[in-house]
Formats: sequence, structure tokens, C-alpha cells
Amino acid sequence: MTRLDDKLARIRAGRYTPSDFIIADAKDGDMAFGCATPGAGADGRMKPLSAYRDDMQRVIASGLADILLMSVSSAEVMAERDAFAGSDVTPAVRLNDTTDIWQARGGAYPGARALPFRTARLDRARDVAGLGLFSVTFYNDLAHDHAMLEAYAQFRDEAGAAGMAHFLEIFNPQVPVVVNGDFASYNNDMIVRCLAGVARRDRPLFLKAAYNGPRATEEIAGYDPENLVFGILGGGAGTTRDCLELLVQAERYGARVALFGRKIYRSEDSVLMLGAMRRVLEERLPSAEGVRAYHADLQAAGKAPFRALDDDLALTEEVLRAAAP
Repeated sequence: MTRLDDKLARIRAGRYTPSDFIIADAKDGDMAFGCATPGAGADGRMKPLSAYRDDMQRVIASGLADILLMSVSSAEVMAERDAFAGSDVTPAVRLNDTTDIWQARGGAYPGARALPFRTARLDRARDVAGLGLFSVTFYNDLAHDHAMLEAYAQFRDEAGAAGMAHFLEIFNPQVPVVVNGDFASYNNDMIVRCLAGVARRDRPLFLKAAYNGPRATEEIAGYDPENLVFGILGGGAGTTRDCLELLVQAERYGARVALFGRKIYRSEDSVLMLGAMRRVLEERLPSAEGVRAYHADLQAAGKAPFRALDDDLALTEEVLRAAAP
């Protein structure tokens, strides 16, 4: 069994401790942002993809993440580099790229409802990873949601035949959605509904969704924890306080997994940020104290922070401010 398997087994058995919290580093940005994925260098030009992949290797070597999510092309490079040899980090690949993650500079795709789309071939993906990510978005629109779930059903059949395990990602829509009541309740119901008819052998190992506040998180995380392990996704980079407070709140209300991409890579140092995330979880530091400790780590490493400490202590996301102490 892998470290990931061990953690999931303890979580499902009701024996969770903070050290069992699963952190996944999402380094699959090339399937969304294209050339902009590695970010800009000091000269203002976009860095090459090799910089992004070098950061993957640093994360793997640190052992602080449980899962490293990549595109199939990056996973092939990591396999060629033998990057996971002797590591407890589980390689994973993004197995579909619905149109709401197409984030090309100047592109208009996120302003429309997502269409199902899949670039990665399962047989090729299975050569480099045994775990993959599939994502869906619900709109309370019969035709769109039916098409999304048909694509997920077809994927499950193919994944089962290929021997590929998966986890499920549920995005919040990026366009207005009309529901009769609260969107978070609607989304929770759709998550549960879409998995209720799926046999255990075809179910996702866990799922992740946007943090829609304490009540919604507690509801979905507590619904069926033996069979439905709930996690959160990270969204935009934000401040260090945003990152750590999101983690603290989500874990408090029952999340047991976090998949963060930009919140890790867009920080000053991916490995130090992962260490800060582990610290607030396992040492139970308040998020503000975690930010201060992170800045001390940066100073010790000789790295200049992107923001002054007071600015980095700010909570910029309304859903976090509403429930922060």
C-alpha cells in the first residue's frame, strides 16, 4: 500500500488524525494556461516549461505532498527522469480538460458553460500513472448536465477497463446559475446524486470541490465519510493567509483533502509553502501565525517575500472572511 492508500484507509475507518490530511499539488496548469503556466521571469518573459517541471521535482523530493497532479506530457518527463523512484508521493494525471479550464490569454472560454472534452488517452496515461483526475461542472441545465454526466459515465467504463483509479473534481460554475434556493445545497445534492448509482469498484477514491463555506462543507463531508472522502480545491493564488485559512477552515468542517495549484506554485517557494500547510494542519497553528512562520522560513532561506507581512496577513476571499475568527 502507498502512503495515500494508508491515509485513505484511516480516514474511511474513522481514525483520522491531522497527519492523515492529504495534500495534492496541482502541477497540471499547462492544460489550462498554456505558455503562461510557468509564470514570468525577471525580464517579463514567460519562463520555459522546464522551470515548472523542475519545481515538480523539488516537490517530489520534499515528500510534503501526497499526490502530484500533472498533464500526461509532464508525467512522461517525470517518468523519464525517474523522479518518483523511492518516493511516497503518488503521481496522478489530469484525464479530462473541460472547456471551463481553458484559460488562454485573451480567450473567452471561461465565460461560457463548460463543454465535456478529453485530450488524454487512458492507455497512454496508464503508462505513467495509476491515478487520474476527472472534472465536472453542474449548471442546473438539463442538456448541459446530462452531457457532462454521460461523459463521466463513459470515462468510468474506460477507466475501469484500463485499470485506472480516479478522483473527481467538481467546479463551481464561472457563469451565473439559477437555482431555486442556495447554490451550495444544489451542488452538494448533485455530487451525491451523480455517485449514488456508482458501484464501489468504479467510484472515485475521493472528490474535491470549491469551498462554499462551513455549512456546505460540513454537510457534504459528513454525508457518507466511509465512502465519500471530501476535499477542497484551491482556486486563485491569493495571499498566504488565504491559502492557510482556507486549509484550516475546510479541515475544521470535515475536508480531508486539498488540491492546490496556484496557491503553491505562485508562492515564493513551493516547498516552503507546503511546509506551512503541514504546519497549520499538524501543529494546529492559527492561519495568521502560520503566515508569520512562513515569512520567517523565507527569511531563513534568503528569499524576499512578495508582500509585506501585514499585506500577506490579509484575507481577500469573502467566503473565508465570513467564517474567520
